[in-house]
Amino acid sequence: MGKFTEYIGSQFGNPRGFVGKVCCLIMNIINKAMYKKTVALIDVKDGARVLDIGYGNGYLLKCLNRKKNLELYGIDISEDMLAQATKKNKKAAEKGKLHLEIGDCCKLQYEDNMFAAVSSINTVYFWDDTVKGLSEIRRVLIPGGSFYNVVYTKEWLDKLSYTKKGFKKFEPEDLVKLGEEAGFEEIKVQSIVKGKSFVVIYKK
Repeated sequence: MGKFTEYIGSQFGNPRGFVGKVCCLIMNIINKAMYKKTVALIDVKDGARVLDIGYGNGYLLKCLNRKKNLELYGIDISEDMLAQATKKNKKAAEKGKLHLEIGDCCKLQYEDNMFAAVSSINTVYFWDDTVKGLSEIRRVLIPGGSFYNVVYTKEWLDKLSYTKKGFKKFEPEDLVKLGEEAGFEEIKVQSIVKGKSFVVIYKK
């Protein structure tokens, strides 16, 4: 794998600089079905707290806020994306309904039982400890709350040149098993695009 291809792959895991901005815009386009499915699945009351892990340029948060009046939270490892996501969600920020952090989902700095829903689109590949991340997400969910873990299939990722290094790839049954280890008892898998993408729904 060439250095440039490896660099592009790293940008999808931690967008930064001008190239990171471009990669996020590309992700907004190629992940359109994933965003649409996630927004449709998240069914919470107005005013509910929703956390997006790996918010990138804030595209999903903006889509969610169009659907309902929510308290939007986000955590991302990229400092460069904080300004981008805040700008994209300017109205929510001005109303005090946007709460974005820089950090690691394996070490969430939120209280127990805080969020009605948590979402993640294409971030689980990069977590240092998958079970730890899932356990932390379970901790911050309210009883009855759900985590929507949206990913591409291992088969699809194997076809892409930039995913050869730095990407953990999962079959649906892998993520179900890891969720059980993290303490989730109710776990469902739904296809998004057959053979290409799916969502694992973990309910607390």
